[in-house]
Formats: sequence, structure tokens, C-alpha cells
Amino acid sequence: MNRRAFVLTAASAARVMGANQRIRAGLIGCGGRGRYVAGTMSKVPGVEFTAFCDVHDDAASRARELLGAGGRTFNDFRKLLELKDLEAVLIATPDHWHAIPTILACEAGKHVYVEKPLGRGIREGRAMVNAARRYKRTVQVGTQQRSATHFPEVARIIQSGDLGKVHLVRVWNFFNMFPNGIGREPDGPVPPGLDWDMYCGPAPLVPYNRKRFQVTYRWFWDYAGGTITDFGNHRFDTVHQVMGVNRPVPLKVAASGGRFALDDAGEMPDVLQVTYEYPSFVMNYETCTISAHGLGGGTAGMKYYNARGAEDRPHGMAFYGTKGALFADRIGFEIYPDRDGIERRTHNTTDATPLHTKNFIECLRDQKPSPADVEIGHWGTTIAHLGNIAYKTGVKLRWDPVKEDFIDAPNQASALLYRTPRQKWNLARS
Repeated sequence: MNRRAFVLTAASAARVMGANQRIRAGLIGCGGRGRYVAGTMSKVPGVEFTAFCDVHDDAASRARELLGAGGRTFNDFRKLLELKDLEAVLIATPDHWHAIPTILACEAGKHVYVEKPLGRGIREGRAMVNAARRYKRTVQVGTQQRSATHFPEVARIIQSGDLGKVHLVRVWNFFNMFPNGIGREPDGPVPPGLDWDMYCGPAPLVPYNRKRFQVTYRWFWDYAGGTITDFGNHRFDTVHQVMGVNRPVPLKVAASGGRFALDDAGEMPDVLQVTYEYPSFVMNYETCTISAHGLGGGTAGMKYYNARGAEDRPHGMAFYGTKGALFADRIGFEIYPDRDGIERRTHNTTDATPLHTKNFIECLRDQKPSPADVEIGHWGTTIAHLGNIAYKTGVKLRWDPVKEDFIDAPNQASALLYRTPRQKWNLARS
């Protein structure tokens, strides 16, 4: 591929958006998440989706029908990036296709909203940060909790010392897939209209299997990192926001887990526990896909994110202070006092994706920093990947956040920071 075709032109570099400028956007990855996020973004006045790209023709056509009947469709995102009239792209592909389109979009002069995790590996994330800075593009990560209305208040409570000193944080993601998980299917013929080679992209080219495609791709190491890089990534970013962490500085990381109970085609652990040692607190992460009760009990009238039972809190964060504890999830928080002077408190809100997409557009028009800037997104994603690397190596790792490498760790740990893409997608080859 001739990368020079994507280099930012002087004209696009000099282009400055006005406060009311109409923004034309392209969607790369037209599955359910892509259509939903694009739908919220298109509700911002003056935003129009005019191009749609997916490796499956039906998905691109469906997105065009829902979001922009006069738009163009593609199955190669590079063709979409050649369009001169696009100011921005939304990337909602599987995880292994986040880095390359983001980098090339920046080179092509486009601003980017990219879903999390930022990259499939830590060094992919750093390359995305570097591209955003080199070409002076806004790259916002789809960690929508950064735009939630209640987390600034949670951060104020914790950082002000209202709950005393916090030295233990717990993060959990639970859901019950027992016993069959994602199930099994034999390899089969590639469905009509699907470019399977393009779908595999930088990952190894393997025979088509429906379980490796669409909603269940996250259970395969070739494309993703499992629950910790999916759900966990959001919560790590919020812990950094709440605790006032300015960069990912867990000094040590250790993990344990395994595939104990699920009988399916997936490769991810069904139980994973990771301990992160920060300079002033310990964060414990737990994911369990064979039980839904990450935290039992509940408060009458409170709503909990993705709860399916009356006493089910499947996702959340707990901040344990010396005066009380604060439990939070995507749609609310509660305070539980340990000492006099601390009031019991509850608060509910709604998912912040519409606010997050609106914030992205406002950042482009007002030339202001994104609340989920690519560097911030890189930090949260790094934490998730560190957990997986600790799990795969079985070693307690020490991390250097400046060099973004391990200290005195086996070579196998550093080797997991990056996967060399298939030759045709290796941007470093030229």
C-alpha cells in the first residue's frame, strides 16, 4: 500500500472548523455498536454521515439505509479515507481493526472517534497517540463514562477526602454464560458479501467460523482481549478519573484465573482476577462469566447497570475510604457510611454515549481538548492489556510507565506488548 497517498495535505491541515460548520462523517464498522453510536452522533445538529464501510456488504447497506440514504458504501476503509469531503470518521470495528484505520485516518486529515480498547496491544495504542499528535488530529476514544454527569461528583467526593483516605479500589464485571458460553460451530464457507481476508486483516488468516465474527469475536485472542479489554477498559479509565491518576502507573501487576467451567469455542478465561499496585492504592479487578452476582444486594428504587435480577450488581467500582465506601457504576452511585458525619446517599443517571458523541463534535467545532483524548484512552487500555499479559505469563510484573515496558521481566512479557501484523498490513514495513 502506498502510504503517501494518505499524508495530510497542506489544505486539510490549515482547515479550521467554525462553531456551526456542517460536519460530514464516515462510519467504519457498521455493526450494531457502530450504528448506535453513529445514530447518536447524527442527532447532533449539523452532523451527517455520508459514507459507510464494512467488510460485509449487508452491514454497510443497512447502515446507509438507517443513517444516510444518499451515502456511499465501501468494503475497504482506505477507499473511504480517500474522500476529500469527510471531516471525521467513527471507527467501530472489532478491536484488531482499531489501530490501522485510526493511524491512516489521521494521515488522511480526518478526526477520529474510535471505540475502545484503543488498540489490541499497548504499542498499537502508543502508535495511535503518536499519529494523532503528528497530524494534529482530534482522536477521541469511546469511553463514554468520561462524559457521564455523575463521575465528576464521584471524583470530587474521593479527591476531597470526604470519605477519608482511599487505598483499596475494587472493579468487577460479572455475567452468567454457564454452561455453553458462546457455543461451538464448525468452520464453514464464507457467507456471500463478506470479505473474510479483509476481516482477518492484521490477524492470522484462518478458516471462516461464525464464532470468530460479529458479536462473539471478543472471545478469541486473535481479535481482542476478552472482558477485561471490553468492560474493564471503561472502568479502569473511570478509576483513573476518580482517583486523579494522571498516567497509568501501576508499579506491579499480578493475575490468576482460567477456563474452569465453560465448554465452548472461546479462548478467554471464564474467571480472571488481577491485582494492580499503584503508588497510593491497590486496585483489584475481577471478571467472572459463570455467575452474574458481582455484588449482591441493592437499594430499593436504585437502578444498576445491566442488572437482570432484583439483587444483582454485575458491573461496578467500589472505593473503600477510611470513613465510608462509595459504590458506582455507569448509571449511578451510592455512599455507605462507616463513621458519623457521612450521609447515606444514592444517585441515578443514564448512559452517557449521546453526551460523549456530542462532546466529540463540540471539540472539533470549538477546537477544545476531548474529555477522552487518545492519550487518556491509551492509559486505560494499557491497564487492561497489562492484566492479560500478567495472566498469560503467570508472573508478577513490574511496569515502567515512561518506557512503557516491563522491568526485569521474562522476554515473553515484552513480546506480548505488540503483535507483528500480517505482512500486507504491516505499516512499519515501508
